[in-house]
Amino acid sequence: MQVKGYPKSLINVEKELIVNKLRKRYDIVIFNPDGSIHVIVECKAPKINITQTTFDQIASYNLTLNATYLMVTNGLNHYYCQMDFESEQYNFLQDIPNYNA
Repeated sequence: MQVKGYPKSLINVEKELIVNKLRKRYDIVIFNPDGSIHVIVECKAPKINITQTTFDQIASYNLTLNATYLMVTNGLNHYYCQMDFESEQYNFLQDIPNYNA
């Protein structure tokens, strides 16, 4: 909120969703003002290494949520991706964008 300027009112934490008929929980979602999802954040403990499995997890959540950006963090390492829905892949970024109302 302080660094990127996202309003607290657009941030949702630890909610349940259904992925392939299974109950899952996302860590953080940031909405667009129109209610669509802008960013999904998957948080791991600092002792957990971020692996391809972590990216597979957040990508599977995004099949349901259709977020534009994905972020994976263990508090020490942060990875940012932008979805390319046309080619069905994600592209790594240096950072997620600042909030633009």
